[in-house]
Amino acid sequence: MFIPSLPTPQPAAEGAVSGIDHDDFTISSESIPTLFFENQSKWENYLESSYQSSLGVWLKIAKKNAEKPTVTYDQALDVALCFGWIDGQRKALDEQHFIQRFTPRRKNSLWSKRNVEKTAALTQAERMRPAGQAEINAAKADGRWNRAYSSASIMEVPSDFAEALRCNKEANKFFDALNKTQRYAFLWRVETTKRPETRKRKIDQFVNLLAEHKTV
Repeated sequence: MFIPSLPTPQPAAEGAVSGIDHDDFTISSESIPTLFFENQSKWENYLESSYQSSLGVWLKIAKKNAEKPTVTYDQALDVALCFGWIDGQRKALDEQHFIQRFTPRRKNSLWSKRNVEKTAALTQAERMRPAGQAEINAAKADGRWNRAYSSASIMEVPSDFAEALRCNKEANKFFDALNKTQRYAFLWRVETTKRPETRKRKIDQFVNLLAEHKTV
């Protein structure tokens, strides 16, 4: 493991979908290091010693065409979940690498269905660590486990939001023209709002925004 000297990261390409649970937005990019690990074992060794003390890391990950391999994104996420961490923002870096943010899961953060399934598989494989199991137990205890939301690749437009869009042709037309990331920004906010009155108010706000050709 080493900390390389890196150029300033550029934003990921429009439409790219980064991590789902998004637990790192309260931590500034400058406050966490950028690290590189040749394989999954070395990343696991790092978290073994640092998962409690670290605020998070930017993980430098090789693309498929890279000359030298690194721990892959899927491998890194599996290890992170085992220690109660989660992935966050992804940024482009250079032709051979991108950087992915990993941080400790924040208290009361929502769970994605994808990560619920991943942790079930990791538990079955006896890879889950006490810190990761504690996060699972907490989510099951307070209901977040059963409220897990869909990832961008499979999330459908909720029926109440779809009905509201059908009642506003301009909003519906603009929503249909949005890219995957822009659509998911609306869908995620609707799906994760469960209180009926709050959900209806939010849907009304979103329809008005879309009718004005605005996004969130």
